[in-house]
Amino acid sequence: MAPKTNSKNKTKIREIVDQQLVKALAHPLRAQILAILNERVASPNELSQELGEGLSQVSYHVKVLRDYECIELVKTEPRRGAVEHYYRGMKRSFLNDVNWEGLSPSAKEGISVAGVRMIMSEAIGALGAGTFDARDDSHLSCTPVIVDEQGWGELSAVLATALEQVLDIQAKSAGRLAEAQANGIPATVAILGFESPAAVKKDEGEKA
Repeated sequence: MAPKTNSKNKTKIREIVDQQLVKALAHPLRAQILAILNERVASPNELSQELGEGLSQVSYHVKVLRDYECIELVKTEPRRGAVEHYYRGMKRSFLNDVNWEGLSPSAKEGISVAGVRMIMSEAIGALGAGTFDARDDSHLSCTPVIVDEQGWGELSAVLATALEQVLDIQAKSAGRLAEAQANGIPATVAILGFESPAAVKKDEGEKA
């Protein structure tokens, strides 16, 4: 039986994990690499080609991610007299508000770019496979709104709660599927909430 861990120790462990993730994602390129490796297995060479970055630079950041235990080596394959290493992600990019504030602007941008690319890739893949509209109760909405500071805080709270509920549904589903020895329904849930740029006003003489 595993030793019990009190809530205080759990919080401390969580803080350590979060700090490791903050350090791992301190460079925007690492954020993009981790986002890709959380979705599929890839080698530094493949990552270099996909991201349009030099192989030596990508290989360095892959090593950093491995040192921070964010990714793991899953296989090696011979390639033209060399050995190509393939990795997969071990840690999702979940950061609380305090840790997010501690990231540099470039790191935040790297994480956001990687996230949006991931959403676009998943959506385009589903459209191509014909699964995007396969269910009548699938959801797609884009809702521009104008809120005050209090409203912004309320929106953020709603989205955070939605994510918690999504993860809870996934956990309960996993238990039922395991008990029934059944395959699940692959699904993607994308939650976005961001400040939009101010609308550019047309010149008075310009026609609408």
